[in-house]
Amino acid sequence: MAQHMEQFKKIGFGILVGILAFALSLSIFNTTQATLLGLIAFLVTLWTNEGLPLGVVSLIPIILFPAFSILTTKETTVNYAHPIIFLFLGGFLLAIAVEKSNLHLWIADKMLGLFPSTPRGMIFSLVITSGMLSSILSNTTTTLLLMSIALFITNEIKLKMRFALAIAYGASVGGILTPIGTPPNLILLGIMQDKGMDVIPFFQWMWMVAPLVLLMFVVVAFLLSLGVENKNIDTNFEIKPLDVTQKKIVFLMGGLILLLLVNAPMKPFWGGLGLSEAGILLGVGLLLFMPPFNVLEWKEDWSKIPYQIMFLFGAGFSIAKAFAATGLADEVASYLIVMTDLPPILLLFSVAMLITFTTEITSNTALISIMLPVIYAVAEQTGINITLFMMVATLCASYAFMLPIATPPNAIAMSSGAVKVKDMIRYGIILNFIGIFFIVIVAQFFWSNIL
Repeated sequence: MAQHMEQFKKIGFGILVGILAFALSLSIFNTTQATLLGLIAFLVTLWTNEGLPLGVVSLIPIILFPAFSILTTKETTVNYAHPIIFLFLGGFLLAIAVEKSNLHLWIADKMLGLFPSTPRGMIFSLVITSGMLSSILSNTTTTLLLMSIALFITNEIKLKMRFALAIAYGASVGGILTPIGTPPNLILLGIMQDKGMDVIPFFQWMWMVAPLVLLMFVVVAFLLSLGVENKNIDTNFEIKPLDVTQKKIVFLMGGLILLLLVNAPMKPFWGGLGLSEAGILLGVGLLLFMPPFNVLEWKEDWSKIPYQIMFLFGAGFSIAKAFAATGLADEVASYLIVMTDLPPILLLFSVAMLITFTTEITSNTALISIMLPVIYAVAEQTGINITLFMMVATLCASYAFMLPIATPPNAIAMSSGAVKVKDMIRYGIILNFIGIFFIVIVAQFFWSNIL
């Protein structure tokens, strides 16, 4: 009974926060837009205080958005079949196979042989490894491939949480290092091309962004390693030569990485194969059920798939769709014009804050698709450096560390079971502000002389 009362209190608090957000929003936005903000506040509160299971809260938009005339049922539910969800499913099937075959023991042993076998050493190594892989592969794919390995390294719950966050945050940090590292980067280049702007060359992009990425690697790893005892991690597990099943998975993983590399565009040198990453990942995941692999069995392994995280993705994409459908995104962006009288550095901070914290409650890909054309229009009208402001907005869309719906790596960290929302918020809010500060300073004093 006491447990039920506590749950009622958490749900009631979520409703109260939603009503308060609605009331405050009415002074700025129309009724529909204020209603959407109230519903988002309600959902975020329940995600945060765990008043209901994560998967249950993530399905609530299917009921509430049509009920409050935000989106129709069809417009809402279609977001729960977004391609990124199937990319996630394919990658997680591969991660399940790695764990089931104990291949992660072998990989963990090889990793620990390269870095100090202490909690601090492993946190730094996981941040850097995840970040560098994410610069050439999807940050979602990278996080999925590394997560099961990191969670095996220790049995201590607090260290598991830090290791999971190290991979997720490292993937987000490193994803901006190249134009192909994360979808918002490619969206920026596509919009620049459509507008007839000079597209930033591949290696110039890397040269510009590298100082920021290196700074954030150090900050993320240092923050997550605060308070850990620098004792050796026990790695005395028996490592046998790879068996037939493990070799099959290694072959699949090698083929997957090679295909993803060949598929990725590297303009102006290579246009890529043009295949869907979601299709590639899902295809590899399904191969694990088929001969000659036969690593997974549906009856045995289906329960290991984190369906609640897939629903969480759907909720995030539904919120993004609702932002566009209600005109809330355009309405928020219109306030940028009012801010253009500010000094350039304060305007940069305003754009960075807006994008970073809006990304926390919606898909970064969807948000940047909506906001970049608006930022372009605002910059064009006011004569400010268009490329500089679009670049800042794009990178800030990847540097949202607080909530699981902000980025796919955050959601995957939640699916590990080692991270709670309050853990992510505690570290994430600090990294949000540090990321904003570094991006704006680098943009103002380094990129402004180049772009």
